[in-house]
Amino acid sequence: MGRATLVDMVADEILRRVIDGELAEGAVLPSEADIGAQLDVSRLTVREALKELRAKNVLNAVRGRGTFVNPVSEWTSLEAVLRSMSAGGTAAQVSVQLLEVRRMIEVGAAELAASRRSDADLERLRHHLDHMVDAHAAEDVERFVAADIAFHDVILRASGNLMVPALYEPLGKLLSQGRRETSAVPDIQEHAIQMHRNVLTALESGSPEDARRAMNEHMDQTLGDLQRFVLDRA
Repeated sequence: MGRATLVDMVADEILRRVIDGELAEGAVLPSEADIGAQLDVSRLTVREALKELRAKNVLNAVRGRGTFVNPVSEWTSLEAVLRSMSAGGTAAQVSVQLLEVRRMIEVGAAELAASRRSDADLERLRHHLDHMVDAHAAEDVERFVAADIAFHDVILRASGNLMVPALYEPLGKLLSQGRRETSAVPDIQEHAIQMHRNVLTALESGSPEDARRAMNEHMDQTLGDLQRFVLDRA
């Protein structure tokens, strides 16, 4: 990834102020000159940063009135929405909504992968599943999480649709954090291993219907374990 430009950094700082509530929903932003003075950058840099945020629908410029903060529900940047959810939502709300998005993407990806996966893909899935089993036995949460993520990444790519892993990528950081929390529970690891075995068996069979069903059951298991072992005990 390339180094962030000054415009990117200014846009990020303005977004941070929006997410932290310093610039509330519906609020009008200070002038470009005032923002430039606050951040010690040129007015042109501020103008370009505001343009980036308008493109994401975080901000809305009204001729003759100024630039306003849009409601989060109108934002079109997944990264910005995730940042807002992480900062303002409850842990339960964020976890459940992330799982809902996972279900929508991964169930379809598994269905596609069943008829498109290669023998090499299946071998990689077996490899990652073996690592999950070994990590569980060794009580190594970090290694378990890494193998879990790698297993699912193989399926996303085996779907044969280049848009699928690209759509999933912005979720990566938050999903990793959530998996570390749930995977710290040994019972959840055991359930996850069995579900991954079921998904692998379905993909080996080449049946899109079986793969879709197995991944959907895995999402059900993940949601049930999240509620039982994590959210209900919070």
